[in-house]
Amino acid sequence: MDKKGKKKLIILSDLWGGKDIDWIYNYVLELRSKFEIVFYDIRELADIDVLIEGEELIHKQLVNGGIDKAVAKLKIEEQGEGVIILGFSVGGTIGWRYAAETGLVSSLVCVSSTRLRYEKVKPSCKIDLYFGNKDIYAPDNDWFEELGVNKMTLEGGHIIYKKESFSKFICFQLLQ
Repeated sequence: MDKKGKKKLIILSDLWGGKDIDWIYNYVLELRSKFEIVFYDIRELADIDVLIEGEELIHKQLVNGGIDKAVAKLKIEEQGEGVIILGFSVGGTIGWRYAAETGLVSSLVCVSSTRLRYEKVKPSCKIDLYFGNKDIYAPDNDWFEELGVNKMTLEGGHIIYKKESFSKFICFQLLQ
């Protein structure tokens, strides 16, 4: 908690990092009154050159060591207990691994984090997973059963988190 008694909320971007990020302000504006917010550009955490613009190239770097680098850097940057993580797409996967490896997270909210389908170790914290019902890469039902986690499926595709109506829903959940 900060000096004002606010819990820390770590927001982890999607694979685009700080590029075209206007949508993130919908979350920050709603949540800043209750939380001390720290935003991380996952491309910076993963040491991916910000000049690289192709989704495929960024994705390749993330899966070939970038996710591990991001988790390692996050472990150095964030060492306080009881944090809440809100991660979008691959940012949610980074948050999941950080939570599983450190035990410092009290609540993990992952939105459209399709790479979770490869994770085998469940973090020991409260977990809320949200996916668009048209997101074809979301983990299958067997994965959810195997790990014992629930998912909430809402109308939309992978980038559902960029919609203002969805951000209001997620913020409402976090502010409860």
